[in-house]
Amino acid sequence: MRPGSDEQEWREDCAPRRVLEIFATKWTSMILHTLAARHGGAARTGVLHRSLPGISKKMMVQTLREMESSGLIDRRVESAVPPAVEYSLTPLGRRFVGLVEVVYDWGRENSDALDQLRIRASSRRRAG
Repeated sequence: MRPGSDEQEWREDCAPRRVLEIFATKWTSMILHTLAARHGGAARTGVLHRSLPGISKKMMVQTLREMESSGLIDRRVESAVPPAVEYSLTPLGRRFVGLVEVVYDWGRENSDALDQLRIRASSRRRAG
């Protein structure tokens, strides 16, 4: 959205805002990244949970449900005792992984700039 651009580009459901929804919940991008980078696109619930330090089981399940309903991941229940649940990236989810990787790569390459940010009250990062 450039200065002077058509007002339609600034509407509430415009593409840039919809993209940012992916990052509005930090766990969505982290789950996409983790499924792709550590698990080849699919993982069982427990394996995925252990791969994401700091996420509660409740938050993970909630985020996975939202991601499934938006079409980013598929959920498959294997008939075993106890039932095993596997989550996998959909073709749409794989497309978003590319965007997540760009942002994560930028973060790794610019960690010095991130270190200069003032710590927000809601941040888990602490002054060092």
